[in-house]
Amino acid sequence: MDQNVTQRILHHLEFLYGPELAKNTWDKLTKLLDDFAHRHPELLKRTLEFTEKHSILITYGDQFQEKGRAPLDCLGEFLNRSIGEAINTVHILPFFPYSSDDGFSVIDYTRVDPQLGDWSLIGKLGQKYHLMFDYVLNHVSRQSEWFEQYLAGNPAYQDFFITVEPDVDLSSVVRPRALPLLTRYKANNREKWVWTTFSDDQIDLNFANPEVALKMIQILLEYVSAGAEIIRLDAIAYLWKTIGTSCIHLPETHFFVKLIRAILDAIAPGVVLITETNVPHQENISYFGSPIKLETPAGTLYRGDEAQLVYQFSLAPLVLHTFRTGDVEKLANWINSLSTPYPEALFFNFIASHDGIGVRPAEGILSGDEIEALVKVTLEHQGFVSYKTNPDGSKSPYELNITLYDWLNNPSAPDPEVDPRRFLASQALMLSLAGVPGIYIHSLFGSRNCLACVEETGRQRSINRQKFELPDIYSRLDNDNSREYRILHSYLDLLYTRQKQKALNPYATQRILNTDRRIFALYRFHEESGSNLLALINISAVPVQCEIQTAKYNLPDTNLWMDCLSGNNYANNNGKIELYLAPYQYLWLVPEG
Repeated sequence: MDQNVTQRILHHLEFLYGPELAKNTWDKLTKLLDDFAHRHPELLKRTLEFTEKHSILITYGDQFQEKGRAPLDCLGEFLNRSIGEAINTVHILPFFPYSSDDGFSVIDYTRVDPQLGDWSLIGKLGQKYHLMFDYVLNHVSRQSEWFEQYLAGNPAYQDFFITVEPDVDLSSVVRPRALPLLTRYKANNREKWVWTTFSDDQIDLNFANPEVALKMIQILLEYVSAGAEIIRLDAIAYLWKTIGTSCIHLPETHFFVKLIRAILDAIAPGVVLITETNVPHQENISYFGSPIKLETPAGTLYRGDEAQLVYQFSLAPLVLHTFRTGDVEKLANWINSLSTPYPEALFFNFIASHDGIGVRPAEGILSGDEIEALVKVTLEHQGFVSYKTNPDGSKSPYELNITLYDWLNNPSAPDPEVDPRRFLASQALMLSLAGVPGIYIHSLFGSRNCLACVEETGRQRSINRQKFELPDIYSRLDNDNSREYRILHSYLDLLYTRQKQKALNPYATQRILNTDRRIFALYRFHEESGSNLLALINISAVPVQCEIQTAKYNLPDTNLWMDCLSGNNYANNNGKIELYLAPYQYLWLVPEG
């Protein structure tokens, strides 16, 4: 093992557990790592370099179903038939046996839910796509063997969970939900109050116990050996608990992420970490960590010591605000302010996912009234709003529960001509940005609110989690008059076009151009290839005449620019490109000649 990486691992262990426990933990950990490296020497040489060809599809393992078949097999068939090579990475949401929260209350980390299929079907998907796995560290299901052994009084598991007397002051703890923080259980004939950040079926693990850390590291290694190339650290911000603190973003939490990163650097440096922290922007980007200086034969490099990717949570509420107001100013100013701490770091751009649309990440960017306006549209468009409890006992909006399509388009007054264009404009905007795009499966179809799903489960998030029977979705996608057909084929065109544009490389420079406030204008430049692209998106319901002055913005002074989506040409006359954009029209212009 590389000496520098070894020193990093030991340093992180000592910070977390002190010198004596760290040494004992290190002795056990080295056996795990040596055994893994012996079984998988090929992973030391494997890399994952993100390019313009990368986009990540977010989907449930049972998203597509057909009687008599494993859902994971149905997923593979759907991807081959309807998506092809337009997407190269698949994030399969938790596919383990679970008891609630659509997979995020894990009963057994090491098995594939038999109702979905088995590991062979995961491996089959991995033969064609890069795979992203969920690593649900913060908590386990109350039906897990670990918690059942705890309740039974097995001494080996007594420190796996966190117990607190109910009269202890926990008012400083930051809460992501308006639910009790402690849940009462009877354990070994005694009443105990156990820490449950998210629900009474999601029991928080005690990472202050190094045996818990070793168990979870062993599970991480199993995921890597099963083909995971991207590891999603779910709810990572809440990992470490210290009474008297906020219990969010604690230094120990960051050091545990650093520990995971150092371990992967040691045995599988091509595996990428992504952190999921639905919090304000500055807190979110702290999980990039700090740059590490490395001397290599090619020269000095800077790499991070935490996650290579972080979810770009602020993007979604800002996009909603932009389309609601028809004004790009706040989104544009925010994008111009973005930076990453080292070249390797990337944003994971998404505006729809299996969860709702978080509004906390808009704090400090949008005003309280502007956030309340997003809440109002959600309720008017038949959605729901989830709230969190504040330290003073008050409640504030935490998440908008609604499909992206129905937030952008009023389901009570559908317009089959305008609505798909407005939705696709939002997707074109996301795909234009620096970073890696994340595409929720429902965005490929423009899915509507599933109110029946909410009624069936009693959970607001179900509004955005409808599952499909394969014959039904195929019939819709084969009908060229359907909304699903129109959106999917337009989306695939965007994705295939994006793959050919070096200027849309995740690392390529981006710069906002200040034109009409109804036009989102973004210039992308890839220095290595010299490729340029100008993204122009009308985010308003009215046609807009605009002018791009090439000299003013230091753009290539060619006579002709071509929209690589439509093939239409636009002349550059005397340093000016004059354009007419229809409502919600989007262009990707590249210089010709």
